[in-house]
Amino acid sequence: MRLFRSARWLMLALLLCLVPASSFAGVFISVNFGPPVLPIYVQPICPQPDLIWTPGYWSYGPDGYFWVPGAWVPAPFVGGLWTPGYWGWRSGLYIYNPGYWGYHVGYYGGVNYGGGYLGIGFAGGEWRGGHMAYNTAVVNVNTTIIHTTYVNQTIIQQNTVANPNHVAYAGGPGGVQHTATPNEQIAAHETHTPPTTFQTQHIQTAQTNKLSYAKNNGGRPATLVASKPLAVETKPAPPNPPKNVGNAAMTPKAGVGTEAKLPPTNPPTNTHPGTVSPKTVETPKTYTPPKTEVEPKTTAPPKPMVEPKAPPAPKTNTAPKPAPKPKPEPKGKPE
Repeated sequence: MRLFRSARWLMLALLLCLVPASSFAGVFISVNFGPPVLPIYVQPICPQPDLIWTPGYWSYGPDGYFWVPGAWVPAPFVGGLWTPGYWGWRSGLYIYNPGYWGYHVGYYGGVNYGGGYLGIGFAGGEWRGGHMAYNTAVVNVNTTIIHTTYVNQTIIQQNTVANPNHVAYAGGPGGVQHTATPNEQIAAHETHTPPTTFQTQHIQTAQTNKLSYAKNNGGRPATLVASKPLAVETKPAPPNPPKNVGNAAMTPKAGVGTEAKLPPTNPPTNTHPGTVSPKTVETPKTYTPPKTEVEPKTTAPPKPMVEPKAPPAPKTNTAPKPAPKPKPEPKGKPE
């Protein structure tokens, strides 16, 4: 039995040698029987800002499947999001596809891991202004320390893949049936960053713990989550900028830069610089002269024609001059 296991791991080691180092999201492990069901557990509270939840999962070691506890992990670069690994069924084998860091959450088989990874993307938060904002409708955070929180029930409803049996693999008999969405396909072709050194050590620690193996715990690991966040490790960000895809990183530099470049680079002004400005100058010249010249000519002449008719009024005022007519009256009285 031990000879069989040694030969099997030798084949897996040869497989690892054939996989290019840059394609860490490729195939690493293949098994002819599926992993146990996912255990149900409560996500620990996020104790500090800018941590990303990495859900627990079943990995495979010398003694079969073992449980890797879920953990809060500092993002290796600003805007980084974690895509969980998953087991996928292909040609009679269960193949494990490791997780990776990127600007967007890619395809992870539609496996509902909980804690924000409900089958499609990540509903537990997004980057805003260089810091992680958490959706408290689906993740647990310490709100006395973390103030960048919000509530979004819609994304939970839209990104949930039903998995009532808590299946831990995609495809095949009894597996989760979920085809990659367009956003997940785009994210899969972006440049990715491998797990941090502390994530790798976290897996190795679980592998060396005999109690983490399914054959010893019956599919019910005693340690389901890490007691504290993993250590910080900074990695260079992927070269490709964030795109307008679901669960976008939304880093401030990328968001402001793309929006600020659109208004000044106006296609009409750049392609036809000489036709737009003269039109705006000629139109006021054609309309302003006739309006200002015609109106005063029509209004000014009639006004002076009416005003000179008023002088006859003083002529009527001079009528009292005939007052000398009563003078002949005294002449008649002596007669």
